[in-house]
Parts: sequence; C-alpha cells; structure tokens
Amino acid sequence: MASRHRQRQGPFVRRAVAIGGGTGLPVVLRCLASWEYDVTAVVTVADDGGSSGTLRRELGVLPPGDIRNCLVALAAPDSALAEVFQYRFPAGEGLVGHALGNLIIAALAEMRGGFAEAIEGASQLLGVRGRVLPSTLADVVLFAEDDTGERVVGQENVAHSAARVCSVHLEPAAPPAYAPVLDAIRQADVVVLGPGSLYTSIMPNLLIDGVAEALRATKARVIYICNVANQRGETTGLDAVGHVLALEEHGLRGAIDVVLVHDSDAAPLPDDISPVDGGANARARIEAHGITVVVTDLVDRSAPMHHDPDLLCAALRGLA
Repeated sequence: MASRHRQRQGPFVRRAVAIGGGTGLPVVLRCLASWEYDVTAVVTVADDGGSSGTLRRELGVLPPGDIRNCLVALAAPDSALAEVFQYRFPAGEGLVGHALGNLIIAALAEMRGGFAEAIEGASQLLGVRGRVLPSTLADVVLFAEDDTGERVVGQENVAHSAARVCSVHLEPAAPPAYAPVLDAIRQADVVVLGPGSLYTSIMPNLLIDGVAEALRATKARVIYICNVANQRGETTGLDAVGHVLALEEHGLRGAIDVVLVHDSDAAPLPDDISPVDGGANARARIEAHGITVVVTDLVDRSAPMHHDPDLLCAALRGLA
C-alpha cells in the first residue's frame, strides 16, 4: 500500500507546521528551528485572559500573547529585541501585567491596518526564522460544555473549569481560516500538534473552517504530543486515549499518524500531579486506530507539569 506521506527526492529543506498556543508551542518551534527546518507556527486567537484579554476588550485587537511567544521563539539568535518583547511591566496604572511585545503588536496592528500586518512587522523587528500565523483573523469566542452539562464561556473560564471539559466550539461557528495556514498544512512534510492545553490551546485551531479537513488530507506526517500531566478541570482523569478521542471527535479522525506520550513508569511524576496515562492498555487502544504510539521520558524534572525541552526535541528528532 502506498504511503500517504510526502516523499521528495534530493536535497530539500523540510517544511514543518506546529499548531497550538500557550507555553508548549514555543518549545517545539525552538526545536524545529534548531534543525533549520522551514517552520510555520499556527497559533490560536481564542485567548481572552491576562494582557491579551485586556487588549482585546480595550483596543479590539486579536490576542497578541501567544503570537508574541512564538515570534520570540523563532527570533534570530542575535536578536536584541527578543528579551524586550518579553518584558512585563510590574507596576503602573494601565501598564501592570502587560508584556511590552503585546503592546508593540497592538500598536503595529493600528499603524499597519491589521493583525496579519502587525505580525509581519514584528517578525521583521525580531528577525524571525519562519512564519507565525494566526489560525483565523476572525474575532472568536471559545465555548465549552463540561461533564455536568454546564456551558462555559471564554477561553480563560474554560481553562479554569471546575468540571472536566467534554467538548468545545467557537462563536461565530467555523470562522474562515487565514488562507496561508491551509497552504502551509497542505505543503508540509510534518505537522506537530501541541504540546499544550487540549481544549483551550489546540482545539480552537481545529475548529477553524478548513483546518481539520486540511490535516486529514495533508501528505505530512501528523504528530500529536500528548501533555505530560492532566490539567485540573480541563482534562481531569483523561488518559492518552481520551486525548486522542477528543481530537478525533473535533475533526481529526484519521488524521493523526503518531502520538508521543511521556513514560510515567520510567519517570514518575510527583504524587500531587496526575500523569496522562500512556500505559500498555492505553497504547493498545490508540494503536487500534491505526496510530503509532511512542512512549519515552519527556518530563521536565524542575517543572513536572511540562515537557523537558531537550528530551522532547530528541524524541521529535526521530519522528519529524
């Protein structure tokens, strides 16, 4: 049987797309950029908390925070502005809590007439290697239903839901994708989903019109990096199978080729942290969907809710 994955002959630069948001996506971007891949980040714009949420409400700009983190991750190694973009004001009326890079992106959006133009301008300032794309230019709101049947409104509220989230949707429904996103997925050699909050960082991108379809149709290898640990409320009690099923229920049935899972038996997490179970039973159930499962040590010992950047990069190197 012929592989659906793209096969190209001769020397070429591999094209990688990484999809998500939050703190996990920049880790993957730094890894891919270090291999000199042609990297495209596809970033959620559903964030409505913190500095990003304030700028959304007060200026009507799309949330810049996750975009900023990805721009900095792909900034030129000698960029003098990367640290400046990450500076967060510790005090000052109207300034406290804002990252300077968020304000710069918001200013560029007004100066240049749009959010995409602002990202392009910030990319030039930082000497970004690759591209950072919002999954949509629509002003979207994330909604969720939890396992008590309650409706939760807004990304920040969903992320801190008291009950486990069962499904999410956007309003307006199926907003149009930013066209370069679909082109990047179609042309990719590898697509990486995550790591990141399942329902609030990864899913909002999949709910954009055409994105899930593009992921199902792409010839790229699609890799899902499962979180090391569950997030209280959002994914309480969810094992690796549950994460995969949730993705499939939100449009990715038949799209995922590989799932990368932390080996919590080889490297146990602290007692107060609930690992995402990737044991033999979970692996077998995922493999029954035609998906390859790779289980290896991925945890950051100093921050055991997160992936260790070096371990994750080494694991990805053998897959991407």
